[in-house]
Amino acid sequence: MRIGSREFDTQNGCYIMGILNVTPDSFSDGGRHNSLDAALEHALRLIGEGADIIDVGGESTRPGYEPVTAEEEIRRVVPVIKAIRAVSDVPVSVDTGKSAVAEAALAAGADMVNDVWGFREDPAIAAVTAKYGAACCLMHSESAPEGVGFMESMRLSLLKSVRIAEEAGVARERIILDPGVGFAKSYGQNLAAINRLGELRELGFPVLLGVSRKSVIGRALGLPVEERLEGTIAATVMGAVHGASFIRVHDVSQNARALKMARAIMTEGREDG
Repeated sequence: MRIGSREFDTQNGCYIMGILNVTPDSFSDGGRHNSLDAALEHALRLIGEGADIIDVGGESTRPGYEPVTAEEEIRRVVPVIKAIRAVSDVPVSVDTGKSAVAEAALAAGADMVNDVWGFREDPAIAAVTAKYGAACCLMHSESAPEGVGFMESMRLSLLKSVRIAEEAGVARERIILDPGVGFAKSYGQNLAAINRLGELRELGFPVLLGVSRKSVIGRALGLPVEERLEGTIAATVMGAVHGASFIRVHDVSQNARALKMARAIMTEGREDG
């Protein structure tokens, strides 16, 4: 799979997407990278630590978040994308569900659209993605309807998002799926989404897993957001074991090391004695 100037072996590899929130209210790092200099410094740090993609977000989607206008979101993300693009060829993703923001971000040099609403809130975003030949990540964020199994509901919902993308002209090989841990799911469903990731791989698309510092880890371990690194690493490794091609995290170096070790075990630990 090509994203920007880079090829990703999504059948055999697992890659790190580093999170860069340029928001005042994201659940774990809001306000830390609001200035252009701070955002670029953090992006370069993530790249140096091993991030394969940088995901730039200008609107928080934490529980109870305050929506912002497309104009404000563009003001936040576009200068950062341009600054990263000026100094690095690492692929840049824009985390947005708005077509106007996607258009501005892709025009500024972004390579991918990461939509937590799976092209369902603003269907025009699919046409924008197709126009630029960009990659996209479509996330599941719907509650399961009564009488339908959780994983089957997720699969059907994601296939609807895929259909929206393909009908707008997005090539099938440009699509990534995300189970949406933390969105419209119970505690048990969040854990099942990680444990049953292979069922999404069966749909024929690479899968991205984003669990970094989320409340499911807090509940499992009884820890606040600033103490969820070990839980995130455990989820990263389980994601890799179950077939994730991309892992979206805040703490790149620690997760990259854990992922490297997991890969070594899975690919080289087959000798008998």
